[in-house]
Amino acid sequence: MSKPFYEIVDNLPTGNITVKALNALDFVVPGEWENIVGFKNTIRQVTGEDDDDLIHQIGERVIWLYNDKSEGYQRALWLYQTIDSTGTALGAAAMANKVGEKIGFLGFLNTITPKADKAQSIDLCLKLVVELLTFCSINGIPGDNIGDFVKSLADYSGESIMRMAALVCFDGMIPLGPDFIQKAQETIAGLSANELEKNPAFSKVSDMIPGKNASGKLDFIGNSFGSVTGWMNNFVESKNLSVDRITEHLSKYIEIADDKLDYLAAFLDMTTNYYEHTGTQTIAKHIIDRAYAEI
Repeated sequence: MSKPFYEIVDNLPTGNITVKALNALDFVVPGEWENIVGFKNTIRQVTGEDDDDLIHQIGERVIWLYNDKSEGYQRALWLYQTIDSTGTALGAAAMANKVGEKIGFLGFLNTITPKADKAQSIDLCLKLVVELLTFCSINGIPGDNIGDFVKSLADYSGESIMRMAALVCFDGMIPLGPDFIQKAQETIAGLSANELEKNPAFSKVSDMIPGKNASGKLDFIGNSFGSVTGWMNNFVESKNLSVDRITEHLSKYIEIADDKLDYLAAFLDMTTNYYEHTGTQTIAKHIIDRAYAEI
């Protein structure tokens, strides 16, 4: 990692498009997510401690644990950052000067195009696989342990459940519609290993995905996504989610033109990095909890 972990946590944004988009999803997981930023502040929030000496000790231990490559924390953050980076670079640069209380689409449309359903489906499945892999890395269990990951979803809370809510809404329902689970499954089932290898996101994270070759990795992706379809279906139904409800709440934070909804998924893909943002928070909380228990 090029930056020390404390600096990464210190530099988490407090009011960019990612934060606004996530705040718009509070109606999905009410009160679950608080945008905690700052290394020392995060330690205080997680531990409840306010003694500066103790906070310093915990911080030193967190840094040591993070820097130990055998622990898997660096790998987890790399995965979160990498899976987000395939779509955000253009949008982040183009929209940097437009961040405010309202963000219009119209001046931005000439630089984006909606993804094809196939590409969107692949990226949705890959993000889900990255969540599985980071869960395993953070908890020190084998990366092909689908069963433990599925069980853990029932206990997801805070920034972790917000990340899954954003995955369902921003990478599932908005680009692919209410049948996004079926579309994604059909895409993966009909995909060839050669097609998968051409996907930019897959090419970046493929080395981390279990499987001897592209065909084996494709099977793993399909099995991983298939294992969470029940959870996703239940999540959508229990939250009464629809594209209209999601865009209605997004429009309170981001200006959305009614005739430009086809571009909404591309806009969010290019201008947000919610996986990296909430993933950093998840990793920070996990290491802080561990460091606090060890001191």
